[in-house]
Amino acid sequence: MGQTCNRLGWGFDRWQSDAGRLILAKRSDGTYAADTTCLSIPRQVGKTYLVACIIFALCLLKPGLTVIWTAHRKTTARETFDQFDGMAKRPKVAALIRQVLHGKGDEAIHFNNGSRILFGARESGFGRGFAGVDILVCDEGQILPESTLEDLGATQNTAPNPLFFVMGTPPRPRDAGEFFTLLRQEALDGESDATLYIETSADRGTDPMDPAQLRKANPSYPHRTTHRALLRLRKKLKNTDAWNREARGIWDQITKQFSPINGAAWAENVDVGPVADAKPAALAVDMSHAREISIGACWLEAESAHVEEVWAGVDEPAAVEWIVDRAGRRMLVVIDSMSPAASMIPTLKARGVNVHAGTSGDMAKACGLLASDNEAGRLTHADQESVNDAREGARKRAIGTAGGWGYDRRDPTVKIHPLVALTLARLGASMTAKTTTAYAF
Repeated sequence: MGQTCNRLGWGFDRWQSDAGRLILAKRSDGTYAADTTCLSIPRQVGKTYLVACIIFALCLLKPGLTVIWTAHRKTTARETFDQFDGMAKRPKVAALIRQVLHGKGDEAIHFNNGSRILFGARESGFGRGFAGVDILVCDEGQILPESTLEDLGATQNTAPNPLFFVMGTPPRPRDAGEFFTLLRQEALDGESDATLYIETSADRGTDPMDPAQLRKANPSYPHRTTHRALLRLRKKLKNTDAWNREARGIWDQITKQFSPINGAAWAENVDVGPVADAKPAALAVDMSHAREISIGACWLEAESAHVEEVWAGVDEPAAVEWIVDRAGRRMLVVIDSMSPAASMIPTLKARGVNVHAGTSGDMAKACGLLASDNEAGRLTHADQESVNDAREGARKRAIGTAGGWGYDRRDPTVKIHPLVALTLARLGASMTAKTTTAYAF
């Protein structure tokens, strides 16, 4: 790729050359070592130029390549297209370009060899419905909701050797930056899989205009991005927090902005579960602030567990009858004693149900067990929407001082009760540790 760029007259700073080598590194079978590249780099460093050169070179080297470049906003998508358009007009490049489309919403660069680069804004729905996309770029990656990501991710399902770029600056508190944040956190925690993460940033708490810190955040300073250019940017970003994010690459201090139950592992662990007449090892009940009820069940098989929501509603007497009919006197039913569902404990005990009133310690054990089983691939679930939504909305709260944690129930608008029920059911199953069958549900 470097030779192609040199022939076209495109040079790189040292950091860009090194980043390019990492981005395009391949395994022995020819696939990219990192199919996902995440760049958290401040403004005016040269990340767009780097990725643009990589894409141009790959389009020339691989006939028929399809590239989609998206930004959150129309203005950003248009600015990027204008930059690409300028690169395409250079004398050594123009002869290789068949057509450049400038129509509003139809901006594209078509190469003589059949490769193409399409541009658009995610806020307008651009990118949905495409298939066989070889390279997908999500600029302004700090604003990338999961719903949009799901639509765009499907575009690369049939690509033989795809590349996915997410690039941007640290998200503001109000930005939909969960995915960008998750990519960063997984990289920092050493949990990334086939992901390259590159970040340049100044040190937190330093002088906003300290030249040494500006050099650390912006490797193009001062030889390419001058001090005067950064002063002009500083006038636009008067707020110090904005300046630290946009120009110095400093992330806000984040406690935990995403679910404690790993989403990537959760998505991999979908399964149809046990046969229809299999009896669960345990049940559990939880209730929302609005007294919506969820009953979860857990089945055991060897070292694996399967969890599902098996009943949901708002009728407490009906829930009690359902549990009595199915649990009988032997099956363990777990209910957190601090949950609104604790109101059901006396009635269920009076009806002869084997109820365990969970403590805060039980909750810490249950959450740790479910999280570790999920990440180890020992847990499966039925991909139920109510449970998936609860997992996505769940957040940690500390229990004790030894690292234990539970789900944070303080926000009444976040309905985590289906996940809590499944988590406690998993704990209940571990307390019985039996696998039984032949029970119709």
